[in-house]
Amino acid sequence: MAAPIPDLSAAMVTTPVPPAHWLAILPVALCISLGALLLMLRSLPRLQAWIAIAGLAVVLFLDAALLRQVVEHGPLTMVMGRWLPPFGIAFTVDVFSALMALAAAVAALSAGIYALSDVTESGRRYGFFPLLMLLMAGVTGAFLTGDIFNLYVWFEVLLISSFGLLILGSERAQIDGALKYAVLNLIATTLFLISIGILYASFGTLNMADIAERAAGLSGTAPLMTLACLFLLAFAMKAAAFPVNFWLPASYHTPRIAVSALFAGLLTKVGIYALLRVLVMLLPVERDELSLLISVVGALTIIVGALGALAETDLRRLLGYVVISGIGNMMVGAALGTADGLSGAVFYALHSVVLMTALYLVAGEAGRRGGSFSIAALAGLYRQNGWFAAISLMLLLAACGLPPFSGFWPKVLLVKASLDVGAWWLAGAILLGGFLLTIACGRVFLLAYWRPALMALPPVRTGWTASLPLAALTILVIGFGILPEQLLQLARSAAEGLADPSAYIFTVFPEGTIR
Repeated sequence: MAAPIPDLSAAMVTTPVPPAHWLAILPVALCISLGALLLMLRSLPRLQAWIAIAGLAVVLFLDAALLRQVVEHGPLTMVMGRWLPPFGIAFTVDVFSALMALAAAVAALSAGIYALSDVTESGRRYGFFPLLMLLMAGVTGAFLTGDIFNLYVWFEVLLISSFGLLILGSERAQIDGALKYAVLNLIATTLFLISIGILYASFGTLNMADIAERAAGLSGTAPLMTLACLFLLAFAMKAAAFPVNFWLPASYHTPRIAVSALFAGLLTKVGIYALLRVLVMLLPVERDELSLLISVVGALTIIVGALGALAETDLRRLLGYVVISGIGNMMVGAALGTADGLSGAVFYALHSVVLMTALYLVAGEAGRRGGSFSIAALAGLYRQNGWFAAISLMLLLAACGLPPFSGFWPKVLLVKASLDVGAWWLAGAILLGGFLLTIACGRVFLLAYWRPALMALPPVRTGWTASLPLAALTILVIGFGILPEQLLQLARSAAEGLADPSAYIFTVFPEGTIR
């Protein structure tokens, strides 16, 4: 007699997975697979490069399709091994995570194309493109995961690959920068892991949708404020917020320009994403109680970053402080927690991914044309190439938050949100930071571009590997400044999903699911 077929409906997914849900894991799976393939092709560096570029283009297409899917049909969940959550590891995607994954793919493809001329054959043989794909696997996985422990795992993946990219070339400055980068990030990662241990002991689950649903019921019976403080410190360190921000300008200027652009565009935004996801969606009551502290940290980060940019003479280090100042704006949005505040933080994160990648590529081209990264030594770049100078000026103005570029609108939202809750001093910090950055960026343009060189600079041809990504990123910065409506709407949808995670929870635990 045949054994009865067990009923697995209470523990496993028994219905066929909709084809669209595979989009939740395909970008990560593709990045990991290509990373392994490129590692096996390390003796063929030219072929390696073209496979990586093609792969990043496919990842960009998949992320765009994923965003369209969640915008039209709402959040989606893909569970590993068919085990029902919270036992099965879930990839849960909403508008916020899909937007960040798409922006990351744009930055990675741009940096990858630039690397065709920036990274030497030796750098390719030592693993630039495999490490690039693994970095993208970690970044994309962090954005798309629905499990907080796997958020930690993807952080580890991106950190390991970023260490490899940072020391590619083994120069003294790179080793020094990598040491500072490693120590602070390892401390932050340890704090993150400790926080996860406390969270699991309190909730008995690691699924973010499950945690979001249970958090209100555990208020007063679990150390949720301790958890919130630990998460805030860990993510602030990863995002380079004041006062734990000194590692960023000490390390981001040391690797190849393609690597610096990738780091500036992506890595700190993963920290901000995690902060918004955990504090706003999972621990909203505790975030509200910590709002004043987060506001102060955000305001100080804005001002310290802007003052650091004013004091710097190395163009790459100056841009590191611009990154830091932008992180402060995003933290202000997290502190406010209102619709406008969160929308501003999301919009600013997307703007910063694109802009900072472009600005580091501009710095690379300026250094190549002028023979130095020192603002004191650079001069005459405007006379050498007017088009390059025009692109540089537009991107510098966008970094200051001036119209008609993409940085203007998120600052408008953040200032409005600050004034709406009576936090005039926060609005003042945002405006003061923008004013100081305008002076810093104006100084860069006046000295490096407008000031006549002692000797006429020889003409330098810009190859397509630099001009194509720079043109594409600049078009995005201008386009989202002139026509911001669609991105504003998407940022608003992402903010609503964070403030009200009911749709996020429902896609993980549909009605009738046994837990």
